Amino acid sequence: MFIEQPPQFIRRLYPRACWRMDSSERAVYLTFDDGPIPEVTPWVLDVLDKYRIKATFFMVGDNVRKHPDEFKMVVERGHRIGNHTYNHLKGMAEHTDHYVANIDKADCYLSTNLFRPPHGLMSLRQYRALCERYHIIMWDLVTRDYNPKLNGRQILRKVQQYARPGSIITFHDSLRATHNLYYALPRAIEWLLAEGYEFKVFD
Repeated sequence: MFIEQPPQFIRRLYPRACWRMDSSERAVYLTFDDGPIPEVTPWVLDVLDKYRIKATFFMVGDNVRKHPDEFKMVVERGHRIGNHTYNHLKGMAEHTDHYVANIDKADCYLSTNLFRPPHGLMSLRQYRALCERYHIIMWDLVTRDYNPKLNGRQILRKVQQYARPGSIITFHDSLRATHNLYYALPRAIEWLLAEGYEFKVFD
């Protein structure tokens, strides 16, 4: 649970970041990290189209540079875009100036006010600098679909166990996640719809 649903003391590290939306509203916010890539992103878009829902894609700038057609598909289908750095950098391992410059480089391709740090970590100096320019979106539930030690059924159970009103749910449109994503994503969406959840994107 520590990983899937971050505890309050972790959330307090970045108090101006968004970890969960309105808990009084039966809605969830579906997000995808690390794309776009041609092997996965179009499939995710088709699944979302099937259920007529929108999501937010936190994209790696270099992937957008390499795969502009997939980026265009996401935008044209009406989904929200977020910044996930240009090279999927770990903030704690980078000097603040270099980290912010890398995010700005990604924004040349993305043009968004949303940012999510890879691995969910950044230094307090980085956090303060980014708060002035971006709405930082974290998560209330990370599915861990990227974990090769887990299977699709386990990923689905994590959604069923931890999703709640206002949850920001994180999947990944990446090659590492495909072994779990193909099974878990459509079933998770069906379960959430059956439970009466609405799917929303960030303003």
